Amino acid sequence: MEPISWDDFTKVQLRVGRIVAAEVFKEARRPAYKLQVDFGPEIGVKKSSAQITQRYQPEALVGRLVVAVVNFPPKQIGPLMSECLVTGFHGADGHVALCVPDAEVPLGTRLL
Repeated sequence: MEPISWDDFTKVQLRVGRIVAAEVFKEARRPAYKLQVDFGPEIGVKKSSAQITQRYQPEALVGRLVVAVVNFPPKQIGPLMSECLVTGFHGADGHVALCVPDAEVPLGTRLL
């Protein structure tokens, strides 16, 4: 594994957001959800596609805090322009578990 500098790490904007909408992404090649994540007044609401259908149902995602990268350039995923990358970890079963704070924190808070 190649080490990175602190400056490299600080370029990545990992922020806390709250999922405000989640629906099945019918046009996706692999099962996924379309998410809208609110990062507070400074950043606002961003859209994302997330392949988390094996562990989560859309209605259970609404209201949850997540950690996402908010400074990647937008990426076209089918008809959706993804504006952030919601983070997670692959479990032993291959299913993604979301990376989430374990306590309530203000929307937009940066991970450092």
